[in-house]
Amino acid sequence: MTQMDEILKRPIAHRGLHNREKGVIENSKTAFAQAIKAGYGIECDLQLSGDGVPMVFHDAELDRLTRQAGKISSLSAGQIGRIKLTASKRGDTPQTFSEFLEQVDGAVPIVVELKKQNDARNRQLASAAVKAAKDYKGLIAFKSFYPGILSGVRAAGFSGPIGIIVTRVTSESKHFKEFSMLERLVMHNLLHYPQSRFDFISADHKALDLPAIRFLRKLGFPVMTWTINSFETAQKARPHADQLVFENYLPYRAPR
Repeated sequence: MTQMDEILKRPIAHRGLHNREKGVIENSKTAFAQAIKAGYGIECDLQLSGDGVPMVFHDAELDRLTRQAGKISSLSAGQIGRIKLTASKRGDTPQTFSEFLEQVDGAVPIVVELKKQNDARNRQLASAAVKAAKDYKGLIAFKSFYPGILSGVRAAGFSGPIGIIVTRVTSESKHFKEFSMLERLVMHNLLHYPQSRFDFISADHKALDLPAIRFLRKLGFPVMTWTINSFETAQKARPHADQLVFENYLPYRAPR
């Protein structure tokens, strides 16, 4: 069985098993602990601090998840690590990637999304993330929307699975302005493969019907799909994907 087969054996908790109403915040130590306890895989996000340390945090800005404004990239890892996540019952603060890896310690598979930085820092994030995971013994995969980041992961020496993230970008999409017309064409048709050399596809469940995704899955490329938040959505996605990235509901648990 391949590493990817092992990663796809169980559903993957999107940013951990979080529940804001109960004081368990996304991408927090508590959310990850609950995912581990339940036996789910974990998906997390990485941003790069001002001093070049990968931080487990989704947004480029602090204000949605903390009471502090500003960019992650304007602060050091030490400063970020002292900022409380708003509404966290246990007073969680953002972890470094190394701290997160130490917490999980191989208990469940990990899928790590590398978030886009400015051009000069994309490769820096990829390199720093691979360096942090160099001696990690558990199952781990990296993924990104951006082919250049994936090629940076390979260039840094990572030999495990890497995946491309795909969504259907239309004029109504919140991400529309982030992509040029050419970039949308390339993404929807996965024309960047010679650069990205991805091993799996991480597809928005609303994009599972894209012809390129259907075709490559038939060729043997595994497909995980996000973000599944109900049994009904899971039932629709299941025939077209090999595993679910979920939140706000609990899918079946895979046996350990």
